[in-house]
Amino acid sequence: MSIRNEVPARSTAGPDATVAEVEQIGPRLVEVKRRIGEVIFGQQQVVDETLITLLAGGHALLIGVPGLAKTRLVETLGTVLGLSAKRVQFTPDLMPADILGSEVLEEADNGRRSFRFIQGPVFCQLLMADEINRASPRTQSALLQSMQEREVSVGGQRHALPHPFHVLATQNPLEQEGTYPLPEAQLDRFLLQVDVTYPDLDAERQMLHATTGSSEVKPSAAMTAEQFESAQRLVRRIPVGDKVVEAILTLVRNGRPETSSLEQVRKHVAWGPGPRASQALMLAARARALMDGRLSPSAEDVLALAAPVLRHRMALNFSARADGVTLDSVIALLCQPLT
Repeated sequence: MSIRNEVPARSTAGPDATVAEVEQIGPRLVEVKRRIGEVIFGQQQVVDETLITLLAGGHALLIGVPGLAKTRLVETLGTVLGLSAKRVQFTPDLMPADILGSEVLEEADNGRRSFRFIQGPVFCQLLMADEINRASPRTQSALLQSMQEREVSVGGQRHALPHPFHVLATQNPLEQEGTYPLPEAQLDRFLLQVDVTYPDLDAERQMLHATTGSSEVKPSAAMTAEQFESAQRLVRRIPVGDKVVEAILTLVRNGRPETSSLEQVRKHVAWGPGPRASQALMLAARARALMDGRLSPSAEDVLALAAPVLRHRMALNFSARADGVTLDSVIALLCQPLT
């Protein structure tokens, strides 16, 4: 029930070295955001939350209607961060082997036969699972081991995935016919749920001019995969103060009806966030601090990340729906003691 250390072992460098690395990586991350902004318009919060997810070593679930540049965002991230990216369109007839790969029987010139493993698209550093809820539960579950263990099992053999490895899955919140809702166990594997909304007027105007002309701006690399892995290791070395730790624990534990001190949570929440939510908040707060060039996270980081961390790890009961209570309002209530 824990988030594994998904990057190589942390460095033994001291505080001074950590400070120097934070100061060194800051301008590079600013350049990363600038180059993404040349291609993706008016989605700054979405870009920030997705980058936070990747820096923290996790996976993200992007929820939004079609046409909001979710696919373009993933392709741009792969290029800018120097990661090998692949895309899988999830459909009802997609099979696990279409994602993981399969073994084929080959015959050598001497007549000897043997099995050879052919890698599937999951063998990349950034996998886009487009419309993940359109595939059958069997196919969805094929991603579980990949997302948690960073390896796949085919034919009784384990095959390690590249480092780093991230899944950015998309989902359409409107059209639910012919879809298979993601089980709670798989939802919990996503570090953040990123809600992709419509761009504002100025951003949409800029997008029209940039994308309907004779040429479009192409993304360019701002980091290498090795530099990005170094930034991920740095995230785990950033210290977290006791007050921030207590804020995370208070927020998460108050979201569980069994242990909450809030009457509305006990009345309206069917099930609350598990320990992975606390781990996700800790890692995401560290990554957010690093993106801002700060040496440690604050309670403000916890508040800013509460919704994307919790919204897919909680469920309301029938009483809440009857009373018109929304999950966002419950999360806002959880945040009030921290403001």
